[in-house]
Amino acid sequence: MKLHNKIDKRILKEQLEQEAQKRITLSFYQYANIGNTSVFRDHIYTRWAEVGVYGRIYVAHEGVNAQISVPKTQWTAFEKEVNDIVFLRNIRLNIAIEDDGKSFYKLKIKIRNKIVADGLNDETFDVTNRGVHLDAQRFNQLTEDKNTIIVDMRNHYESEVGHFDGAICPDVDTFREALPLMEEQLSENKDKNIVMYCTGGIRCEKASAYYKHKGFKNVFQLEGGIIEYARQVEKQGLENKFKGKNFVFDDRLGERISTEIISQCHQCGNPCDTHVNCANEACHHLFIQCQACATKYAQCCTEACQAYNSLPEETRKELRKGIVTHKKQYVKARTSPFLENKEIQEKVWELVGGNKDI
Repeated sequence: MKLHNKIDKRILKEQLEQEAQKRITLSFYQYANIGNTSVFRDHIYTRWAEVGVYGRIYVAHEGVNAQISVPKTQWTAFEKEVNDIVFLRNIRLNIAIEDDGKSFYKLKIKIRNKIVADGLNDETFDVTNRGVHLDAQRFNQLTEDKNTIIVDMRNHYESEVGHFDGAICPDVDTFREALPLMEEQLSENKDKNIVMYCTGGIRCEKASAYYKHKGFKNVFQLEGGIIEYARQVEKQGLENKFKGKNFVFDDRLGERISTEIISQCHQCGNPCDTHVNCANEACHHLFIQCQACATKYAQCCTEACQAYNSLPEETRKELRKGIVTHKKQYVKARTSPFLENKEIQEKVWELVGGNKDI
């Protein structure tokens, strides 16, 4: 069996759209000591591909982090595969709140230095000395305490479309940036209740241990993150303190947790919380776009990108030689190499006969 899927992504996406069977989207993580990451990676690729798993999985010596989808008909077989791995036995599987089964179109398993890039030297502190886990009910109770500070450990594009009431949302692009920023911002509140949350809990596992190491006395984390919180709130009839959408790292780019829309279209400013990536593949910038602007700009983030996409493929290919394009699903930074390259944009306007002032 090939341990990499090399079929063109457009074909795979078309196949997924035509697929009749129901798929279940889920995520999970586990910190563990994995000795030979290559052997482990190939083992789970072989076994999980056989039961139809799609998705993105990171394997490191410190554990595994997975965002995947599984055919509903293969769910029992998948659970057995997971439980056959000792350190994954009986692990909590965070099943998606909103799910059309079209979250992933192939299986990709990568070996990384860490399952979440945090920039920390784990040898300098006890990574197992984590904060106190909170279920949804206890989270709601503790966050009503005046001595509590709520911290969103996610990035700006995640918290922009949804967050908990009263949470501090760091204006950062990465988790690596958030850790020192929040440490400094909270430095005078080391005796208060620090309650952290993230999408599924993985970032808080490391962050809570790090902040305890840094002298914070009362550190808590939302167990299972926003995904599990939403499930418990609905099941138990609790007050939902999360407003808006939960950003997710798959083709859905979000699942609705409450009816509020707390963000705006980046182009017209109207209420909107729909993330898209620019249709210009030389840009692929992640941004919020309403349907009206999607029509107006042909799913692009700027008029320059729209103009670029109107050019013949051979011309676009030649222009791309002047920039470093991204192969990622989306570019999460505030801008992209295409948007930063004024020379190429000027060439685009010359080619389409425009007179834009870049």
